[in-house]
Amino acid sequence: MRKEKMLWIEAVRQLSQDLEEPFALEFVWRNLHELTKLQWLNLQREAISDTDLAALTSVAQRLKNNEPPQYIVGWAEFCDLKLAVDERVLIPRPETEELVQMILAENEQDKRAVLDIGTGSGAIALALAQKRKQWDITASDLSEKALELAQLNAKTHQLSLNFILSDVFENIPGQYDIIVSNPPYIAFDETYEMDQSVIRFEPDSALFAEKQGLAIYQKIAEAAHQFLKPQGKIYLEIGYKQGQAVKDLFEKAFPAKKVCVHRDIFEKDRMISVT
Repeated sequence: MRKEKMLWIEAVRQLSQDLEEPFALEFVWRNLHELTKLQWLNLQREAISDTDLAALTSVAQRLKNNEPPQYIVGWAEFCDLKLAVDERVLIPRPETEELVQMILAENEQDKRAVLDIGTGSGAIALALAQKRKQWDITASDLSEKALELAQLNAKTHQLSLNFILSDVFENIPGQYDIIVSNPPYIAFDETYEMDQSVIRFEPDSALFAEKQGLAIYQKIAEAAHQFLKPQGKIYLEIGYKQGQAVKDLFEKAFPAKKVCVHRDIFEKDRMISVT
């Protein structure tokens, strides 16, 4: 007797059992093969071929090894932009969208010069450029590889940015109305709090910083007055334990400005504004 072929629905159910995110397998397969939700649902009733079963098993294994789904499919969504991501850059996070929303809410359409320090995939700079066509936005990073990807994302979305290879302010010219940064801010002894997928696959240079994660904030605080226009503003993403420490750094550097800690949707300290 011929053995009946396994159905897609059975294969997906079996392979998803051990995954942290039960829908990750569907997300990856649908995106790799450009299937609509309806096409995917119809597929579930069909017998799965040996070739597809082997390929699906391979994807499930990668997910089981904690490889981020975004790296497998090659993109992540950020502020309605589909951005190319791979192991050269950090995967943009939903919390960072809140930083973008705050900047947009507090700054009107009129012309502004903006600097994004540590741009990575270009997420913050491109999200701002999409909503504020008048702004002159410079995106910098110390990683040449990250900048290559950010430039690709700018080209894909037909958004015009200036890109500069720079370690914080090292190669930065001019002065800016807004300086924004989501720098590396995790202390080296905090890896116990992190997901394996982050530790194993995302770039260390985009995650970790010296001085208990405060090193880049300190660099920005100490030098920003040279690059910020008199009425300029600074916006930063921070680690949830760093609110007071980062606030202290910027209050010392900018005694005449108002430094505020803002919470994210999970009620954790996540952003700093210097206005």
